[in-house]
Amino acid sequence: MGRRTTTTSTMRIMRRSIFTFLQNYQYFTSTPSLLAFPLAVSTLLSQSLVYSSDVFPLIHSRLRSLFLAAGFPLSSELFSLLNLKLSQTILSFLFVSPFTYSFLLLAKASVIKTLDQNKPEENPQISSSISLFIPLLITQLCNSLLILAANATCFFILVIFFNFLYVLGISSPGPTMLVSALGVVIYSIVLANAYIVSNLALVSTGMEKKGGFISILKACVMILFQGRNATALSLAVPVSMSLAAIEALFQYRIVGAYNNGGDAIAMIIEGTLVAYLYALVLVLDTVIGCVFWKICMKDQRIIDEEEMYSYKIEIENKDGKFIAKSISLDEIIP
Repeated sequence: MGRRTTTTSTMRIMRRSIFTFLQNYQYFTSTPSLLAFPLAVSTLLSQSLVYSSDVFPLIHSRLRSLFLAAGFPLSSELFSLLNLKLSQTILSFLFVSPFTYSFLLLAKASVIKTLDQNKPEENPQISSSISLFIPLLITQLCNSLLILAANATCFFILVIFFNFLYVLGISSPGPTMLVSALGVVIYSIVLANAYIVSNLALVSTGMEKKGGFISILKACVMILFQGRNATALSLAVPVSMSLAAIEALFQYRIVGAYNNGGDAIAMIIEGTLVAYLYALVLVLDTVIGCVFWKICMKDQRIIDEEEMYSYKIEIENKDGKFIAKSISLDEIIP
């Protein structure tokens, strides 16, 4: 056998993450959560502000014209929905990005700084986390380029497929729908892997104090090349579902009450609690990423130690000359 891969248990990582969160409950529910609170408020409000913005119809029409020029079948309901969601995502990103590049990175830095210690401090100073902000900012900018490249690559592949169908003269709804569904599945998989790599790259940057594309490469090696993408995806699903549930709760309780003319004070109090809950989940997501990174590094050290002693050195005497050669134990032990 070659390199032995060590599998990580999703439930074990989740239990350890929750235990770590509860172990530092007073700190995680104060400083990091308050730092992530502005991002939580902007994210929740962006869902409602997008459709009422004057820029949204402009972006939607521009994307429709772009897809039409690229050869996409805009008559398909699937691509109409994709165009709508993509327009919403672009406008939400523009609205939330100032808070993402500031408050979210500070919140992540405070969590990573706490968990980076062998014995975490009970009340770490915020100033000690600011030193991680610049490396995290550089990595976050690189992550944005990675997400942009992933989107561009997927759309480029889809353009090739649809133009190939056009060249072959295939215009029936069946093949078009099949290629559309396949494209959406591939797009979702690529984008999901890009997001988990970006998340782990931020953790790697905070732990090693080095930012940029090198952190993304390390995250790719840990997740994609060492067979941990299934574990990383299974860890990201509960967090994504929790954030989506909180967003739905905000739309139902706060936005619904606002449209029906509810009490303003009650909406502010309830909206603040919902946004704080959203910030707590963001902090827990960073804790999960730190625990996952530590387990990956521990497994890698175990593999390196095993490979260090996986060779046997033999010394042979040929014509009065001593020759040393190494033999892998895999060749000796069947």
